[in-house]
Order: sequence, then structure tokens, then C-alpha cells
Amino acid sequence: MISGRALHYVVRVPDRKKTIQFYRDILGMKVLRHEEFREGCAAACNGGYDNRWSKTMVGYGPEDTHFVVELTYNYMVRDYKIGNDLVGITIRSSEALKRAKEASWPVVEENGKYTLQAPVGYKIVIVDEPQPTDKDPVEKISLAVSNLEKSINYWHSLLKMKVLKKSDKTVELSYGEGQTVLELCDIGAPIVRETAGGRIAFAVPYEQQPEIDTIIKKANQKILTPLISLDTPGKATVRVIILADPDGHEICFVDEEGFRPLSAVDPEGNALIEKYIRLDKSDQFVGAK
Repeated sequence: MISGRALHYVVRVPDRKKTIQFYRDILGMKVLRHEEFREGCAAACNGGYDNRWSKTMVGYGPEDTHFVVELTYNYMVRDYKIGNDLVGITIRSSEALKRAKEASWPVVEENGKYTLQAPVGYKIVIVDEPQPTDKDPVEKISLAVSNLEKSINYWHSLLKMKVLKKSDKTVELSYGEGQTVLELCDIGAPIVRETAGGRIAFAVPYEQQPEIDTIIKKANQKILTPLISLDTPGKATVRVIILADPDGHEICFVDEEGFRPLSAVDPEGNALIEKYIRLDKSDQFVGAK
């Protein structure tokens, strides 16, 4: 039994200023917390770069109750390549769509759906309906897979996610009612993860992490980072195990007990990211030759 809770998806960004403006000022998300690190992460949270980096969590509400986006920034890394691994993130918010149009942010309409492209290149699908106040506006995160049945076996049979809906080419899964849904989309081609490739994270009880380790080893599946404790300066220590599904999608299971205090909303989060953008002046070197 795995009683998971969907937490966030990690994207790597080369321009914090433009990215923050998109998620905050166009999509309407809040900066929930910002953290700076002097060295690379032991669990490759920043993509395995051995340098100073930061992460900024943005979302429509606290990480206790909302699925958020983790914006990872590596100092002096000016560009990332986009693969075909992330299909997109679906958000219900006519308000965000209105802000995008008012700001002349490119909007693509196709079959009644509206798509925005985040600065790093990922797609945000907007459902043109009022943004809900009683639940998370982030409805779904969609990942590409090369073989749907193989992926269902991994995510449902091994990781114990419940199948909510299935078609010939897609399946929707979740660990619980009200959570942001994980959609797997069969694209009938190999999945290519480039340097911008992200990671999806779930919280589970501390006692369940060794069970996940056992399940994955027994099935002869890949563990990228065995159980390891990670420290955040001045905050809680968490334990994580990082997996890779059959297509290479990275999956982090963090202990619920450590993550809740770590993920508390920092009222200074927005001021901190603005401070470090000013100090770093990233907008001046991103894209420079």
C-alpha cells in the first residue's frame, strides 16, 4: 500500500526574471518559498550540476493542499534543451487567459483549448472557466510515454496509483480524491529527456519509503537515488528516494513528516526571489553569445 500525495513538478529555467513574471503575473500563482544552495544536490535535484543553484516554489496555495511548480535555476547555465517528456500542465483559469491576452502573451487556440508557452518552452493548457476557489486550479500534469500498457503496469501495479480514466492513448491516475491528476499520453515514439527534463514529486509516510525501495528492486526497475537524507539550511531535513519509470521520467518520493514543515509558506518568498534576481542580474546574461 502506498498512500501518496502529489506535490510538485520540477522544471529547470535559465531566466528567473521572465519565468517568475510568467507564473506569477500571467498565471496568477504565488511565490510560496525561495531557497538558495551553494553546492549541487546529492539527489540531483538541480539536474546534477555541481554549482550554486536555487529553487522557487510557485502555486495557487500552500503545498499542503496544492500541486505546485518547482523552478530550478543553476547559476550561469544559460540554456536548456527541451525534450518531449512533458506534454503540459492543465490549469482551470479564465482569469489567467485574460491576463495573457492583456499582456500580449502568445495564446494558441485549438479545438476549444488554449495553450500558453512558458519561457523555458513547456506548454500550459488553460481551461477557459472561472478559477475555482474551493480546490486547486492545477487540474492535471501530462507526461508522454512510449508504451501505455507498460506505463500503467509501472504506475498502477507497482506504485499503486489508482486508475481514474483510460482510453486507447491516455490514462489518468491519482493517489487520492482532490489531488492533481497524473495523465500519461502514449505518443507512439521514444521519450527524449533533454537537459530541461523535470521530475514529479509525491509525499508518502516515512515508513513507506523502504517499502517502495523493496517493490522497485523486486521488479528490477531503476532507482536513481537510493534512500538519502537531504538538508535545507535553516529548515527541516527530508528523506527521499528517486526512481525512473520505463521511459526515464524521474519520480521523487519524499517523507511526509519532514516535507510538511519544510514546505511551509515563507511570507518573504517573493521578496527573496526578487532580491536574488537583482543580485544575479540573470536577465543581462541569458541568451548572450
